Amino acid sequence: MSKTRTAPTKTTVSSNGQAAAGPATKRLPVMKTYKLYIGGKFPRTESGRYYQPKGADGKPLANVCRGSRKDVREAVVAARKAQGGWADRSAFNKGQILYRIGEMLEGRSAQFVEELVLHGTPRKQAEAEVSAAIDRWVYYAGWCDKYQAVFSSVNPTNTSHFNFSVYEPTGVVGVMCPTDGGLLALVDLIAPVIAGGNSCVVVAAESKPLPAVSFAEVLATSDLPGGVVNLITGLRNELLKPLVAHMDVNALVVSGATPEERTMLDAEATCNVKRMVYRDPKSAAEGPYAILDTQEVKTTWHPIERGQGGGGGY
Repeated sequence: MSKTRTAPTKTTVSSNGQAAAGPATKRLPVMKTYKLYIGGKFPRTESGRYYQPKGADGKPLANVCRGSRKDVREAVVAARKAQGGWADRSAFNKGQILYRIGEMLEGRSAQFVEELVLHGTPRKQAEAEVSAAIDRWVYYAGWCDKYQAVFSSVNPTNTSHFNFSVYEPTGVVGVMCPTDGGLLALVDLIAPVIAGGNSCVVVAAESKPLPAVSFAEVLATSDLPGGVVNLITGLRNELLKPLVAHMDVNALVVSGATPEERTMLDAEATCNVKRMVYRDPKSAAEGPYAILDTQEVKTTWHPIERGQGGGGGY
């Protein structure tokens, strides 16, 4: 039986000096390597490890960093450094920045749709999810300068004092995405946390990380200060305990926790009385009450000084 061999492709040079390729040949695609997002930069994981999430056809989609305990520590340091400045910004300015991120999500919506399709989401469902995620992000941008007016209060007292209760950010919040969550699940978890002035360390969905790492690229080119959102990719069972056990994390929002995970999380959270928030990945978090999940109430007493017209004096 004779064997045939395909002739190699020839490259010629045209009269204008440009290279002109011969017949098209099959080539291997260049697989993208996605890094972490910490402190506004894109470092590689210190462990040097990576994993390859599979697409709908079972083939690897990319090389994704497999984050470690040290990466969690570095992300918490960056989040703590950024939290004070972010909380001190005016509520209106925070809303402007979140709205700008929504604009950028809109501009890259086709990319997010394609990434969800690569992960096995039907195209129409992917388009609906991306649209809902953009709308949800803009929704929380609008709440930045409104939730205080809705939930803060002037409390009655039986003395000559004003008594005010206002909401303040908890601080550094850990966020654990559901294992198979897409873009909408990511937005549902991050938007209310930073709308309330917190910074966060986010562990992306283990089996569908592409929308999360692309979202980090959006944040890096937006007006959001570096360190307000830090994103780590990797295995859920390796990163969940280091996140909840970190003493400088003030609250943890976990989506899709199993009973075994909840037992471990509740035990570890007692070390620094960390606030635990559990979310059902099947239910939407739309609403201002999701912002309050990572807020603390500050109450201030102020004496009332009555003028002469009120019957008092100085």
